[in-house]
Amino acid sequence: MKIIEMMPVHWEDIRLIYLQGIATKQATFQTDAPSWEEWDKTHLPGFRYLAIVNNIIAGWAALTPVSGRCVYAGVTEVSVYIHESFRGQGVGKSLLQKLITETEKENIWTLQAGIFPENLPSIALHEKLGFRQVGYRERIGKMDGVWRDTVLLERRSKITGQD
Repeated sequence: MKIIEMMPVHWEDIRLIYLQGIATKQATFQTDAPSWEEWDKTHLPGFRYLAIVNNIIAGWAALTPVSGRCVYAGVTEVSVYIHESFRGQGVGKSLLQKLITETEKENIWTLQAGIFPENLPSIALHEKLGFRQVGYRERIGKMDGVWRDTVLLERRSKITGQD
């Protein structure tokens, strides 16, 4: 497996994987994938990665800032999506580890994830890589007319508290 930087030319494959995640109804409240231009505006440059397995895009990961306020400049939300043919094969772990490694170098001190409580594999993966559950958000959003909860997880950087 190879981890490379995501480029606009990869968008159709990225979008397909995103749509597969949406279809599970366990990955996001989104109901459709945005255009590249919309997606590009909301995700941090420099923290967008693809996993390549046998010359196939097997998954992607990216960061979104949680706020536009400068005090939260080092706090981001993690997105990790894996092609349905590659789930359970370590792709997500490799992508999430890449985000952790790179954010440690770039003064990002908190990675957070909001995960549906039914998505036990994703919660387990995040916890295995140092995320801890810090909250439970009840009825935070509706999907198909049904209120859903999310588990809030975060991983604090080793740089936190060293100032």
